[in-house]
Amino acid sequence: MPLLTIPASPLRPGIRPVSIQYRERGTGVPLVLLHGGWGNGIYPFDRAIAALSDRFHVFAPDRSGYGGSGPIDHLDADFHEQAAAETFAVLDALGLDRVCLWGHSDGAVIGARMALQQPERFAGLVLEALHLYGVKPASRPFFAGLAEHPEGLDPRVATVLAAEHGEAYWPTLIRLHGRAWLALADRSPSPDADLYGGRLGALRVPVLILHGRQDPRTEPGELDALRRALPGATFAVLEDGGHCPHSERAVAEAATVVAAAFLDRCVEVAHVRR
Repeated sequence: MPLLTIPASPLRPGIRPVSIQYRERGTGVPLVLLHGGWGNGIYPFDRAIAALSDRFHVFAPDRSGYGGSGPIDHLDADFHEQAAAETFAVLDALGLDRVCLWGHSDGAVIGARMALQQPERFAGLVLEALHLYGVKPASRPFFAGLAEHPEGLDPRVATVLAAEHGEAYWPTLIRLHGRAWLALADRSPSPDADLYGGRLGALRVPVLILHGRQDPRTEPGELDALRRALPGATFAVLEDGGHCPHSERAVAEAATVVAAAFLDRCVEVAHVRR
């Protein structure tokens, strides 16, 4: 897979330049895919890429710390903002002025923050398994377990993580991610404070919220709060979906069809250059 170089990244302070690995396929309107907190291997976008690459030029970068991009040795509570800055640098390096974006989980948070900062660069957003709250009481034991003992994950999951990130390194990455979410919760000013400073409703980009009804990382009432925060968004809630509809056998096809139709409409409305 190809590598690109960006001048620096806040995710890897003190390292200049920074190399980022990315996947590229297809032709047409640029579509950027942003992975979640465990990388591309656990929740692959393969089905979506296959379905969309006949009319979208798909780019799927590995964030610093993941896959073929360089390792990290820390991850703090500001990691979504830091990743947004890195991703803007990636878009610049690829020469992408305006894109569609599909982000999953942490990738959805990053994409939303980017669109709040520079809406003119986005023709449409698919925000899948989007987190609204930083404080997640129902998920705190899950994140604490990752922070304390990532080796306790299901061996099948560990095998995939090792294949993507390296046998020796993957526990470090998962431990850092768990600690970062705990730190994010601990610094939150209140249990109902969101990750966007109350600004999510200011998004001026077409948004599809793609969500699984059975998502274990969604707090009670969080999806309803997202509806209130984004009254102009399109919502597609898949009843049998979990945390990653795009890669779950029961709903992957439905998730891809919904996302593809939404992205096609965004392109038609925005007249994005192919």
